[in-house]
This record gives sequence, structure tokens and C-alpha cells, in this order.
Amino acid sequence: MLTFSVPPGYRRSRPASRPKLDPFVGIIDRILEDDKGRPAKQRHTSKRIFERLRDEHGYGGGVTIVKDYVLAQRQRQREVFVPLRHDPGHAQADFGEALAVIGGVEQKIHFFAMDLPHSDAGFVQAYPAETTEAFCAGHVAAFAFFGGVPQSILYDNTKLAVARILGDGTRQRTRVFSELRSHYLFADRFGRPGKGNDKGKVEGLVGLIRRNFLVPVPHAESFAALNERLLADCRRRLGDRLRGHDATIGARLAGDQACFNNLPGAAYDACEMQAGRVNSLSLVRYRGTDYSVPTAYGHREVLIRGYIDSVVISCGAEVVARHARSYEREDFVFDPLHYLALLERKIGALDQAAPLVGWNLPEEFTTLRRLLEARMGKQGKREFVQVLRLLEVFEVEDVAAGVAAAIERGVIGFDAVKHLVLCRIERRPARLDMTVYPYLPHANVAITSPRTYLALLSGAAS
Repeated sequence: MLTFSVPPGYRRSRPASRPKLDPFVGIIDRILEDDKGRPAKQRHTSKRIFERLRDEHGYGGGVTIVKDYVLAQRQRQREVFVPLRHDPGHAQADFGEALAVIGGVEQKIHFFAMDLPHSDAGFVQAYPAETTEAFCAGHVAAFAFFGGVPQSILYDNTKLAVARILGDGTRQRTRVFSELRSHYLFADRFGRPGKGNDKGKVEGLVGLIRRNFLVPVPHAESFAALNERLLADCRRRLGDRLRGHDATIGARLAGDQACFNNLPGAAYDACEMQAGRVNSLSLVRYRGTDYSVPTAYGHREVLIRGYIDSVVISCGAEVVARHARSYEREDFVFDPLHYLALLERKIGALDQAAPLVGWNLPEEFTTLRRLLEARMGKQGKREFVQVLRLLEVFEVEDVAAGVAAAIERGVIGFDAVKHLVLCRIERRPARLDMTVYPYLPHANVAITSPRTYLALLSGAAS
């Protein structure tokens, strides 16, 4: 009564005795310790530990006392965390996965999320794949959305940012990530390998996005349309007030923005660059897909820049090709215009040219080819390719109008089509009159005279 103000109840003077189990607790502890290095789905259950003790070590006790001991040991080993405070001006970033219907096709999307732990403001954008260019584009878009650059960003050890983890734990960054940091001047921090709780804020944001922004499964015409909806969701969430805070997320965001670094004058060029060589088919391979370049650059060294939605190919300082990005495996992406100069010389390959397959041109071009081949044979094919080469310079609408005008006037040929296209562009009368073009040389064709022919024959005989 002098020691306790309230009776403490029953208290053990020593731990409970377990005569059947105590000789085996060392074995159980060793099994549990070994399990720490095994995959979570291949660790021992309490029942499996009991079976091993019984079959391998001669344990004769019951299963319940084994289960109680294993449960107590595992609870004792569970990690405990220290509550953290989050200073303004810092961020965490990660990728997540979900399903969406884009252009009528259900597919897996990869969304980039950035969270500001101080204010709980979040940003998200969806991409076709978790690639270097998506990683960089996500940062560029996030910085523009928040209106500044965080002082530091916390990541997991993604291969998009970390090339190697050295023996002392320091990270060797990838070239592109080093360029991104140098452009925006933010510090990077990395969590422990396999410890997602080190960046728990962004992990929570990824879950929130998946459960709220992407439920039900979103339908969009394109990734651009989907990302507009996701940005609207992010802006709408700024008006929420979370538990434990008096101000809304948007009001607390001002504290983060006050600590941000300013945006640079120009945004980072969010692409992956790599060197390549044009092969004999005038193709360059990037991420398993072959893209065409003009045949004049065959066997040349080029620089490939891969963006989220496009692939740009340069030779020296000149951009020689620009294609829509394909994410299909082992795909071919052709620009028919790249092969017309070669087809003009190798006209026999016209009917089997793969780059022309699926090239949807107005019906007038098909009519023109049929008339040219009927009148001129093989040379008609060559003139048809020459007409197609006008598309290298002029818009398809102008060339199609010139072809239609030539067919209407009955003047079937490359020169006539070119003339009519120029008349359309220069807004001149569409007349096949050489006086409209006085700078062109004139040719006079005389009527054949039999007398002249006989004079030639008599001269030859003498």
C-alpha cells in the first residue's frame, strides 16, 4: 500500500517456464533471422516452423505455443519509425502504374507523381512507358505546375537516375539525370534500397491517384487529353483541407513556393539522346523500332533524340527526319517522302516499295498514275514519282489540286502538274500559256515538209 497508490494486480516474479519449447527457441530464432533475406512470399509460416521442429529436431510439444512464440518474436522485430517534420521547399518523386483506355485501346499507363510533403500538394502526368524521356518530361511539367524548382527531391534508386550504387553507398548518376539536375540546380536525395517508407509521402500520393483520379478506369482520346484531366484533378485537390491542418493544401503551397528556386529561362529538352548509324535501307533503330531518314543520308552517323511522342533524327546540325513515336515492339515507321528520290532512279521497285504501303493520297493521284502509265509505260511511272516529289516542297492539298486541274484539262504530265501547282500558289491564272513565264526558253516546232526530207535524201546520195 505504501509502494503503490493503486494495487498493481498479479505480477510474475520470473518469466513463464516452457519446458517443451525452450530447448528449441534458438532454432526458431535462427529460422526467423534467415527469413529476413528471403522473399516475403517464401518465408516460414508458424505452421511450417512447427513441422520442421517436429520432423527435423524431435520437438514433441503442441503447435499453439510455437505460434505464440513466433508471433511475439515477429512483433518484436517489426520496424518502428520516428515521426518526421517536413520543411517547405522539398519534394518527393516516383512512378506508378494503372490501366486506362487511350484511343479506344485498354493499356497499362505509367504515371509520374511529385509530392510536396510540407503542403501535401501533388502533381501527376501519365505516359506510355516509364522511360528516361518520361522521367525528364515529368519533372519539367511538375516544375511549371508548381511555379518553381524544389530545393531537393527524394527518389528511390530507379535506374532512370542511378547508374550504380558504389560500395560506400554513394550513387553514380546517369548522364541524363545529371543534365537535368545541372539545368534546374536542385539537390537529389535517395532512399534506402527496398525501403519505400523512406519516401512515404509520394507513395501515399501514388495510391491516392490510383484510387481516386483513375477510378473508374479513365477513357481518353490521347495521353494529352488524359493529362489535362489529371491536371484538373490536381488543381481541384488544392482546395482540400487535410486532417491536422487549419489551412487548405493550396494555402500551404504558398509556403513551399516561397522556398523554391526560380525556373530557368528555358525548359530542359526532355529527351533521350543516342548516336546511331543509318543502314542500307535508310533506317535508324531506336528502342527496337526502325525509323526512316532520306536516302541521301544512307550509311551516315546520326544523332537520335527520343521524346515522349516523337523521334527526331539529326545529321550534324541539320534535322533530317521527324516521326511520331511508336511504342510497338519491332515496328517500322516510314515517311514515304524519304524514298521518292531513290524510287525515281529505281523505278522498278515502285510497286513493291514498303514505305508507300498505307500512304493515303487523294484519289486524283491514282487516276494520274493510270493515265501516265497508259500513255508512256515505264516512263509514265517515273513521271508519276516526279509528281509525288512535289510533295517534298508543296502541301498535299496544293499538289492534289494541280493534279485534278491537269486531268480536267487533259494535260497529263509532270510539267503540266508542276505548272498548275505554281499557278495555284502564286495566284496566277491557271493557263498553260508560256507568256505567263517569259523567263523560260521557248521552243519552235515546225511542220514536217516532204520537200525538205527529199532534199536530205538527195544530199545524202550525192
